[in-house]
Amino acid sequence: MTIPQRLQDFADDLTAMRRDLHAHPELGFEEVRTAGIVAQNLRDWGLEVTTGIAKTGVVGVLRGNRPGRSIGLRADMDALPIDEQSNLPYASRTPGVMHACGHDAHTTMLLGAARYLAENRDFAGTAIFIFQPAEEGLGGARTMIAEGLFERFPCDEIYGMHNSPYHEAGKIGIRPGPAMAGANFFDIAITAQGCHAASPHTGIDSILIASALVQQLQSIVARNIPATQQVVLSVTQIHAGAAYNVIPEVATLAGTVRYFNREMAEAVTRRMQDICDGMARSYGVEISLSIRNVFDVLENDPALAQVMVDAARDLVGEAAITHNDPVMGSEDFADMLAVVPGAYCTIGHAGSVPLHNPGFVLDDAVLPLGAALYARMVHNRGAV
Repeated sequence: MTIPQRLQDFADDLTAMRRDLHAHPELGFEEVRTAGIVAQNLRDWGLEVTTGIAKTGVVGVLRGNRPGRSIGLRADMDALPIDEQSNLPYASRTPGVMHACGHDAHTTMLLGAARYLAENRDFAGTAIFIFQPAEEGLGGARTMIAEGLFERFPCDEIYGMHNSPYHEAGKIGIRPGPAMAGANFFDIAITAQGCHAASPHTGIDSILIASALVQQLQSIVARNIPATQQVVLSVTQIHAGAAYNVIPEVATLAGTVRYFNREMAEAVTRRMQDICDGMARSYGVEISLSIRNVFDVLENDPALAQVMVDAARDLVGEAAITHNDPVMGSEDFADMLAVVPGAYCTIGHAGSVPLHNPGFVLDDAVLPLGAALYARMVHNRGAV
């Protein structure tokens, strides 16, 4: 592995920074402390800093010592509403909030790249460091774009990455073209007729209808979508009732649809609406469906994905490059890639606990590698 020695020199600083962020996680659009740390470090290193984009987003601009292109680098900053159970000495001090997806590491890696590049500015062009809030389903990327991110900070290309406990440590994975699924979130409200639980014949049971509806929804992909298409529909929430002796008036369902083909996603939506309408007529109740797009399909520009592979090869060697399979999980960096061409990769680290798990532990040894890859993209692409 050929990580620059200077990055290795301040690896301990990166670890301390990451662990501090881990101990103080913040949810989407609430990353006030995190954004403050990011902005102050960037200023200390001589970058031009803009704050307040999408409420807590931060952008740092660093100009190289010779003319060239503008290269965007993005990291997300938000944590998840999970109660940490890692027992780490630097575990979350905020009850019910945890960096269970490694965004603390992404932020630290990008700060590491900024520090490294700022020390001598020995690169062509301009590096745009984008610290994004609210990646976890709250639309942070879309909000930054809507508030003029790329008009204010034009980028010729943009790159991002995600830590991965699913690869071997030090492995860098990427997939050209569609790499991560798009996602719709849905909410369904069933308004029936509440009654005493001892006299169910006097009302209309919203829980019974909700249970039947879940089963019907789960038939959509299996019986309406070609088996060659990658689509997942999952009901993830059911809420109804607050007493042992009351059949509730209202029951609600919520969940997600993941897809790679937008036409298939639209077909699922139509079928969901048909089922809701049919069951409403059948049971004599009201059923409302609300469905919204939250993540687009993440599509890596094939040529720039290869550029990222080439940069990664310089750092870890050919044997440590892997071709990722399509992932049904989603990532709102997709919205940035829909505006600016670029690529997104994964970086393996030690550990077997999956992301979004209360016991997730990140291996800090991955931090210099991530910082080095960000920096290498600026070095390699600014002068193109």
